Amino acid sequence: MFTGFTDETVDFMWGIRFNNERTWFESHKETYLTQLYQPMRELGDELYDFLRDKRPDGGLMCKVSRIYRDARRLHGRGPYKDHLWIGIRQPADEWTARPTFWFEVTPDGWSYGMGYWMPKPVTMAKLRSRIDRDPKPMEKLTRALSRQTEFILETVDYKKPRSQAPSELLAPWYQAKSFSICHEDKLTDELFCRDIVDRLKTGFEFLLPYYDYFATLDGDPDPRDA
Repeated sequence: MFTGFTDETVDFMWGIRFNNERTWFESHKETYLTQLYQPMRELGDELYDFLRDKRPDGGLMCKVSRIYRDARRLHGRGPYKDHLWIGIRQPADEWTARPTFWFEVTPDGWSYGMGYWMPKPVTMAKLRSRIDRDPKPMEKLTRALSRQTEFILETVDYKKPRSQAPSELLAPWYQAKSFSICHEDKLTDELFCRDIVDRLKTGFEFLLPYYDYFATLDGDPDPRDA
């Protein structure tokens, strides 16, 4: 059971940020395992159980990220990440193209939400086409998002919208080539006890209707075939 992160968790992440080399990591690996990886695994298990109970037929899985960077993509950086995250999603070879619930902790703070890392262009085209056919469900979801204060919609936009949105309310979805509905925070006290568990569960429950909407997009017809 997750009982909270510790000061040692934060110290390790700062340490690896400024000492990103094998010798330092190996001498602090036990701290990594007990103060960062294990608590993250325990938190992920609790959040996964919560979401699985909410969507028992959703085929969800939970993954804790690796601390090791992809050696092919170091680009002058050290071999280790200074942060760790949980992803809860459906299995897929190209998992970055699937909607994902996530939680991340860094030396500076924490964040969580639901979104896509890299949706395929056809996925976003299907989203726009679905909204064109029936804008009301997304209007309802977008209004609910604007009425609360926990999450914001963050998008990476096309230089030009791919098509005309039916209303100003829905325009952000027509400009986005990727997005995340997310919350970012500092290293608040709740991170160091079980309080964070209830907050994340409440937030994920709010995000479930959004996840349901996006998780079914793959089954929509390809608008390029029309």
